[in-house]
Amino acid sequence: MDTKKYEQMSPFELKNILIKMAQDSAKKNNEEVLNAGRGNPNFLNTLVRRAFNYFTLFAADLAEKNIDIKNLGLRIKPDGIKKKLDDFLSKLEDKESANFLKEAINYCNEKLNLNLDELVFELADASLGDFYPSPPRIFPNMEKIIFDYLNKVLFDGQLAKKGKFELFATEGATASMIYIFNSLKENKILNEGDYIAIITPIFSPYLEIPELNDYKLVEVFVESNEEKGWQVPDSEIKKLEDQKVKALFFVNPANPASVALNKETLEKIEKIVSEKRRDLIVLTDTVYATFVEKFNSVAGVIPKNTICVYSYSKYFGATGWRLGIIMLHEDNVIDKLIANLSEKDKKELDNRYRIDALQPEKIKFINRLEMDSRNIALAHTGGLSCPQQCIMALFSLFELLDKKKEYKKSIQSILLKRITSLYDNLGIKNQIGPEHTYYYTLLDLGKMAAEKYDNDFAKYFIQNVSTIEFLFKLAKEKLTICLPGQGFAGPKSSIRIALANLSNDAYPIIGKNINDVMQEYYNNWKK
Repeated sequence: MDTKKYEQMSPFELKNILIKMAQDSAKKNNEEVLNAGRGNPNFLNTLVRRAFNYFTLFAADLAEKNIDIKNLGLRIKPDGIKKKLDDFLSKLEDKESANFLKEAINYCNEKLNLNLDELVFELADASLGDFYPSPPRIFPNMEKIIFDYLNKVLFDGQLAKKGKFELFATEGATASMIYIFNSLKENKILNEGDYIAIITPIFSPYLEIPELNDYKLVEVFVESNEEKGWQVPDSEIKKLEDQKVKALFFVNPANPASVALNKETLEKIEKIVSEKRRDLIVLTDTVYATFVEKFNSVAGVIPKNTICVYSYSKYFGATGWRLGIIMLHEDNVIDKLIANLSEKDKKELDNRYRIDALQPEKIKFINRLEMDSRNIALAHTGGLSCPQQCIMALFSLFELLDKKKEYKKSIQSILLKRITSLYDNLGIKNQIGPEHTYYYTLLDLGKMAAEKYDNDFAKYFIQNVSTIEFLFKLAKEKLTICLPGQGFAGPKSSIRIALANLSNDAYPIIGKNINDVMQEYYNNWKK
């Protein structure tokens, strides 16, 4: 089969072809397809979901008490609402959910010094979704809760020392990226032909976005090295010294390499920024940060240069909820770059934002993100939906209350078990360490061939067997779906295996299936 025509396809489009191929084979023998190409986890947080629904029930009951017409309520009021919640929770049979909500509200009072009537009203009214988000960027009390969560999971409680940060709640990390790229373009910070450095391998759509006609940016790959534990060599980091590079873009911990950048790598990036590239914009997706033992964020070393994006989708099993956050330092480099634009450019921007502000030149970039997300004219209806913001705050409080990290340890245990059983059945050594998420693994088939057999077979395999051909064979004969690593700018002979989306007992089978296909190639070569 000629597989070259498939090599330029996005891995996620190729996945559909592989699924169809596997399903056609599965029908013949009534067998199950194992799709290890999807990143959606099969685990999810249940307590917060129960608590959220009780909170909505509480708020709906309050609304109905305001009017004596069946199935109709009036908007609730904040006066005395904390006491009303206490009364509701005291009668709740689900004591675990009731206790969580009590502890969460008390935490907000004791640790964050929030007014409890204002907080409970904000959460209750948001759970009903009966009003626009106000302010559109994010609710004020929820911003404090979510910042406290981010400070814990991304910065080990040290971020407050770096100054004040502002948040914009979005429909997941993907929406965050679209908003960021769009606003950087609209505000004349990233223009057609500008260079953007991308640490690879990386989530394939992040390779595709900068090249779109909307932006037409020039991509400069900053290649992390598998031999160095997927850290970035000095020779690659040096590319950031080039003044033509306007921005650095990366996922940390990486997808698909599933390893976090270590402190030394981040310090090297910080050194270049502080000494030679004070104007460099750093854009980082940190969705997998909660899976590693200890996370080091680039926003912790160069906070004023960094746009930090986080999503709740993977850790809490909430991809369908679409919950994301953009975090930006109040004294950031982007606002400075906008202020230093030419008078002509600044006048054009003033005209763009004038319909929403008397002094458009004073609008900060974090607010321009929200306004641009609704094409300015509809900015007053912008922002993440109120129920989404409510459950995001509750997810945050759940983690903040989990002092022993029991939830995190449970998920880490599941993923470690899956990757261990996968590699045991592949018959090769697995790389482990505190910077690994185990959410994916990037398996280099060429290296597998050398480790399991010999260098002569590995050389033959790399030169004669395309990764797409291997994946087609794996799908058709073994009903197993994986994605090509090359589509993520990874090694040419690598494949990405998702470890979060299938049951534990699937991974020994996947390991065996990959091993069987490799063995078949080896047997044919020996003949």
